[in-house]
Amino acid sequence: MFAACVTMTPWTTAVAADKKPAAEESDKKADGDLPPLPADKTIHQTVRVDGKTVSYDATVGTLAVRDAKGKKIAEVVFTAYVVPGKDPHRPVTFAFNGGPGASSVYLNMGAIGPKRIQFGVDGDAPSDAAITQDNPNTWLGMSDLVFIDPVGTGFSRSLEDESATRKDFYSTESDINYLSRVVYDWLVDHGRLRSPKYVMGESYGGYRAPRIAYALQTKMGVGVNGLVMVSPYLDPAAIGDDDSLSPLPWMINLPSMTAAHLEAQGRLTPDAMKDVETYVRTEFVTDFLAGRSDPGAVNRLVQKVSTYTGLDPSLVAKMDGRVDTDTFLREIHRSDKKIGSVYDSNVTAWDPFPGSAERRSGDPILEALLAPATSAMVDFVTREVGWKTDAHYEALSFAVNRAWDRGNSDDKPVTDLRKAIANDPNMKVLIAHGYNDLSCPFYTSQLILNQMPAFGQTQRVKLAVYPGGHMFYSRPASGQAFKADAAALFGGK
Repeated sequence: MFAACVTMTPWTTAVAADKKPAAEESDKKADGDLPPLPADKTIHQTVRVDGKTVSYDATVGTLAVRDAKGKKIAEVVFTAYVVPGKDPHRPVTFAFNGGPGASSVYLNMGAIGPKRIQFGVDGDAPSDAAITQDNPNTWLGMSDLVFIDPVGTGFSRSLEDESATRKDFYSTESDINYLSRVVYDWLVDHGRLRSPKYVMGESYGGYRAPRIAYALQTKMGVGVNGLVMVSPYLDPAAIGDDDSLSPLPWMINLPSMTAAHLEAQGRLTPDAMKDVETYVRTEFVTDFLAGRSDPGAVNRLVQKVSTYTGLDPSLVAKMDGRVDTDTFLREIHRSDKKIGSVYDSNVTAWDPFPGSAERRSGDPILEALLAPATSAMVDFVTREVGWKTDAHYEALSFAVNRAWDRGNSDDKPVTDLRKAIANDPNMKVLIAHGYNDLSCPFYTSQLILNQMPAFGQTQRVKLAVYPGGHMFYSRPASGQAFKADAAALFGGK
């Protein structure tokens, strides 16, 4: 949501006060005037999964992040759902959302957790009561689940000043370093190093997932059995922008625009999408690169793009066949005086300024989702679990996103994904997208996979595309199909 070998900082795990009083005194100084976060709290709950009642322990807790000298510099809050029994063969899945700046509530209460709220298509309005229901598509029947909120999101917090926080937590490299250690620490603390391990990431979490897996594999000494990337921001270097000479930004957006148009007509199927997918990697590229030197090429672009998107040909002609995302989201719903979401272009809201030449409103999904997601999560943590805190829950922190140091634009997630798969012949990967997503279009992943080695088996890395958008799992049928594909990943070696 929003949108190589690493050198690991030698963080050390939290230690008991009676063993390291000096460290505890350092912690007190680091905390400053912040009230302490509560001790870990566990409650027992049940959920109906596939016609059966599953009993589980729901825990809200913290993991300390320490610097090289043992000083606690941050507290990472996690929410874990664990089926009791200490089965060493039971998988555990670590889930991260993206942003940067998003907490894990979206995967937790929207996708795979035992309880859910409804958002996306037919989603909750901001004023609706934050009431959760059993999630029929939860993955708890096949894996324990640990949802991790990076520093600055959820209730997780830095104990350093602003400058040190940016350096130690708000950059691509430091983010991978400390989150990999957090996963390691949870496994050690809970005696789960023998369990099959999976890493899941959505959006920018899809950037994190392969890099965390590779860091665990090569720096932490922890093998990862599988990766699940949901609407991943997988290759920042390849995408470029609308001003570049590359046709890639236009190639990857057009199939998602086409999917939205087909869905609006009730004609969206994988077979119906094959035509545009073939077109963008063949005729589109040559006509795009020909540009104005060949009026016939421009005319062909205009005709094809108009047909695929459903936009007025006269508008597409003014743009020489190059339709940007903002124009598509505004124009495809303009006759209804609504505007579409970049996360699912068929999820709309009323345009508060329909006569304006430019869009002047926020995203329909983000603005409608923030209140119910935040309220539901805070209610669960503070009332149901009883983990009481006066801190504010950051479901989506724009401050973290603005402060983020994105480093060099390269393909490190793809590089680390290739190396992690090559290192472990048993690792499998599922990349999942929604057709209508224009924030992280599915065709980016398709092009990336087309260039990857087979690694001995054609199905070691699978791409699945479902009806819906960035959070396709909010649609019951897509969530069910996603769960079935994940079950195949968990069940196959």
